[in-house]
Amino acid sequence: MRIRFHGAAQTVTGSQHLLEVNGHRLLLDCGLYQGRRDETYTRNLNFAYDPRTVDAVILSHAHIDHAGNLPNLVKNGYEGPIYATRATVDLATIMMADSGRIQESDAEFVNRKRLRKGEPPIEPLYTEVDAQRAADLLRGVEYNQEFEVVPGVVARLVEAGHILGSAAVSLEIEEQGKKTRFWFSGDIGRYNLPLLRDPILPDSVDYLLMESTYGDKAHNDPQQAFDEFQEVVARTIKRGGKVIIPAFAVGRTQELVYNLNIMMFERDVPPVPVFVDSPLAVNASDIFRNHPEVFDAETREFVMEARHPALDFKMLTYIRSVEESKALNERKDPMVIISASGMAETGRILHHLRNNIESPKNTVCIVSWQAPYTLGRRLADREKQVKIFGEPYTVRAEVATIGGLSGHAGQNLLLDYATRVKNSVKKVFLVHGEEKPALTLTEKLKEKGMHEVYYPELHSSAEL
Repeated sequence: MRIRFHGAAQTVTGSQHLLEVNGHRLLLDCGLYQGRRDETYTRNLNFAYDPRTVDAVILSHAHIDHAGNLPNLVKNGYEGPIYATRATVDLATIMMADSGRIQESDAEFVNRKRLRKGEPPIEPLYTEVDAQRAADLLRGVEYNQEFEVVPGVVARLVEAGHILGSAAVSLEIEEQGKKTRFWFSGDIGRYNLPLLRDPILPDSVDYLLMESTYGDKAHNDPQQAFDEFQEVVARTIKRGGKVIIPAFAVGRTQELVYNLNIMMFERDVPPVPVFVDSPLAVNASDIFRNHPEVFDAETREFVMEARHPALDFKMLTYIRSVEESKALNERKDPMVIISASGMAETGRILHHLRNNIESPKNTVCIVSWQAPYTLGRRLADREKQVKIFGEPYTVRAEVATIGGLSGHAGQNLLLDYATRVKNSVKKVFLVHGEEKPALTLTEKLKEKGMHEVYYPELHSSAEL
């Protein structure tokens, strides 16, 4: 049995781990890598293996860095099943379609430039049609339901508490009479977050493949992060400005809406218009309504009372059309605009930033991890000049970062997660983390007596 690390190895994005067992190949996730634009296209386009030789895929959750390259996998010959929770199936379907449209749009934009330079056109990474072909292969399973994914491998999806439908993957493997327990964490959530149930930690595992995004940082208490966010919104409204929030359409957007609802309901901030300007986020919110089974007890109680604190309140408007989106930039009154993408690389958020970033009345609020070289990272790093659509802009707006709102586990929970299997685990592989967080977490685990901890290189492999 061998595992090959073909993505999210010594970086955070592009989750892709290939398990070879009993002569079969099982792929855990197939996400898009996000980073330098010139590197991103090539890295996502080419697989280090033949997709036609993969027998099955298990998807931990629907975020694009975990699911976004499935259409390209299918385009290159994969025809097998893609297993995921039912909520993930619904979310991945709309997110892959949205990504396909973006791929086509980006290729069209690049090709206009290439045409002017006399260069040959490029093909989109994949199209919306490819995304639909991938969606047709999705197979929904219940949490904790056992299913044989390839011969000798029984899988079970366990609550990860990261976004709607997110799961860790537990594998019971029998190979040549030997039984092995393998656990892939996916993205680990946090305790006491709004809407979602808490993550379930592993138990009695032989091999642990786990994320390390915040391996060097303990998160603030969720209440402290809420308070910081509330202060940002309150002071921006007081000076008559707009709060512009780049946010992932699934998970983070719904959590922000929940928090803003509470602030305005309890009159801690004045009631001002809140706009969710992302067609994908609007569609995702509809899917949230259809999956109350994955909510925590508090949210289910709200739903039973015919209210939904994450999806609906008086000051909230969902924006679908381009015309409505453009109209927001004509308005001068205080408001909150939540728009995708979460790393400010594509989508309508770029227009809102372009129109608002040079006014000191406004605030750009960064609420999640930002990949290196993205516009979101440049803003979080407080760069004074940034480029948007290739044009330079001076950052005069306040930039606020609220780290404690992250949907990823902080260092303390990551340590708890790994040490839960200290007495059984043979090797721990840290993925989904930049070098400093991963190596910091490695040292912390060694201090706790766990010495078989590895930070594998891209396309390396390990015998299990």
